[in-house]
Amino acid sequence: MVGPVVCCQPVLSKVMLIGQAPGGKEGQFGKPFAWTAGKTLFGWFGRLGLSEEQVRQRLYMAAVCRCFPGKQAGGGDRVPSPAEIDHCAAWLRAEIELLQPQLILPVGKLAIRQWLRADKLDQVIGRQFRVEAYGHAADLIPLPHPSGASTWHRTEPGIGLLAEALAAIERHPAWQAIRPND
Repeated sequence: MVGPVVCCQPVLSKVMLIGQAPGGKEGQFGKPFAWTAGKTLFGWFGRLGLSEEQVRQRLYMAAVCRCFPGKQAGGGDRVPSPAEIDHCAAWLRAEIELLQPQLILPVGKLAIRQWLRADKLDQVIGRQFRVEAYGHAADLIPLPHPSGASTWHRTEPGIGLLAEALAAIERHPAWQAIRPND
């Protein structure tokens, strides 16, 4: 894995977003989702009434792995290995134990697979699950990875299932609690 460790600013929130690992640009910016995937992700949350700045101030952002895993041989970011995931697991566990989120938003297959077993995104995106996260019960609404390399969220059934996931997030009481007062 390639440093530096990237994590979010401390935010006391009942909504926790969990990504896979920082990308190659996040280290230089010192914040998660600071590049192309972030633009897409914050666009999704914009549809729910929160700007990027508001999301960063109101959601706690974590990752399964804390450092950029490096590039894979054919290009693109390398998926963290099981050993790397295990190495970082104590951080995610501690964050969940401290925050006790009511709503967890795993972004992408690796984050989703920390709680759900699904071979395809269309089996889990657009649905809400009740999960046990390190001894803490929480609602989980998976999101696809907003990577520019992925076409899943830009084609059907991804477009419709993403819309269903965003609607479920918007209805959730924990999300309602962080929305701006109109």
